[in-house]
Order: sequence, then structure tokens, then C-alpha cells
Amino acid sequence: MQKLAPIALFVYNRPDHTRRTIIHLQKNVLADESRLYIFCDAPKTESDRVKVEEVRQVARETTGFKTIKVILRDHNLGLAESIISGVTQLVYEYGSVIVFEDDLLSSPYTLQYFNEALSRYQHEEKAMHIGAYMFPLADITLAETFFHPIATSWGWATWNRAWKNFEPDIDKLIAGFDNKKIQQFSVNGAGNFWKQMLEFKALKNNSWAIRWYASMFLKGGLALHPSHSLVHNIGHDGTGVHSNIEHMYGVSIAQKPVKNFPFEVVADLKAHQAIRHFLKNRKGTLLQRGIRLIKQWRVKYAEKK
Repeated sequence: MQKLAPIALFVYNRPDHTRRTIIHLQKNVLADESRLYIFCDAPKTESDRVKVEEVRQVARETTGFKTIKVILRDHNLGLAESIISGVTQLVYEYGSVIVFEDDLLSSPYTLQYFNEALSRYQHEEKAMHIGAYMFPLADITLAETFFHPIATSWGWATWNRAWKNFEPDIDKLIAGFDNKKIQQFSVNGAGNFWKQMLEFKALKNNSWAIRWYASMFLKGGLALHPSHSLVHNIGHDGTGVHSNIEHMYGVSIAQKPVKNFPFEVVADLKAHQAIRHFLKNRKGTLLQRGIRLIKQWRVKYAEKK
């Protein structure tokens, strides 16, 4: 394994989530040998200021890594611009980067997985992304790790050579798609990824992740994934900037190191079928969807009271 990749942690106004994310990172094998950069965005509104300062204090008090650098933004960039600029900075300086947001609990072996994969595939042009999260797939016979076009954003890593292909201009991205590519991009119609593209175009979201996935897809890039998730997202509790209260993406975190990696950088058909099945059925029956919407409405109503 070559020099360890730096860790970029992007935080904002959730001190409890941030603290839990850091505690899990501290327990990782290789944490004490890794450089940690904590990017703290500035408050968007005056009402956010107290929580933002609490998060910054958590960042200042962090220990357990080889080096720790806290970057305090003096104006609000928003999540997308914060991640794009931070990733661009670190891949230029180090050649690769591991990316976390403030709501991700990791396995003790997540950093080990990332660094091993970054080393193994650093010269494989088709390998463009390493994801640590994987949906709760029903097929338990999948390979321990596999390649697939989809790029998950809950704990990921990449190289400078791959990140150079990131295209932020949604019009240029959309122009690269035809009907066949739209179908493939959406995992044969099971995912809502093309919808996210159109929503970004319509200013209904500000996702860096969907543009990164599209940039990769149009270049024929693939992402490495574990079949057993190495992270769990705790942000689906209504506190996130872009998250609702959801439980369909919940997973148990792998508690053993990843041992096996694909020899070739080719898409895994069996994994594709498992991912498509999950995405197609993730929302459940009409009754289950209705119950979930009612629960979300109740929480939002309670918050307004």
C-alpha cells in the first residue's frame, strides 16, 4: 500500500452527527496514520450560527489522526460547492482523496478498504470512483467487492486523474445523453437518477453527486463497491440539507476487513441485477409508501409547532 490518501470531512451545523462520525473514523485501522481535513462551512442564516460554531468546536477538539487541519469557511458555500472545491484542492495536492460527510458511521476497516483500492486501481483509467456504501441487497452470494457504473456518495474516494473528468455544467452533461444512455444511467429504469438530473436543471436540487455520476457514466467509468456496506448514513432523520426521514437505505456495517478485490475493471452483471432489484422495490407497496409519508408529515408538523 502506498502513501495514505487524505480524508476530507465536510461538516456544517449538526454537532451530534459530526461527533459520531468522527468517533467512528477515529476507531478505523489507519486513522492514526491518516491526514484529516475538516471543511467547516459558514452559516447560511443567522439562525444556523450557534450550531455551526458548535460543529467548529467539535472540529477543533478532534484528535486521533496523523495531522488535523480545520478549514473554516468565511462565507456559506453550500454542500455542493464545498465538496467540489475541497475535493479539487486535495486531489491536486495528494493525487487522491477519501470523502466523508458529517452523517456517516464507518466500519473500523473503511479507511483500509479505501486505501487498498486506491492503490490497486490507481492506474486503471476505467476505475473512477470507490464507494463504501452499498444498498441492503437481497443477494448474499455476491462477490465481496465488485464494479458497477453507479457512484454512491456516502463515503467515497477517487483519484486526481478521474476527478479531472468532473463536469459541473448540467447542460453539457444532458447533451451527452440519448434515450438508451438515459435508460442505462437509471439502472434500466429502476433508479431516479435521470429525474435528479432534470431537477438540478430546474434548480430543484443542488447535487454535486448526480453530476459526478453523470460525468463518470459518460466517460465509461466504473465504481468499486463492497457487497456488505462499510458505512451507514445517520442523516435520514430530517436534519440533513437534502435528506428526508427514510429507513429504506439503512444497513448493518461490515465488521471485518475487505480481503477480495476484482482482478479486472469490468461491470458485474450479477451485482447489477441485485442493485436493480433493490432500486425497483425500495419504496415498498402503496400501503408502505403511504405510512412512510404520514410519518414524515407528522414529524414535520411537530417541528413547526
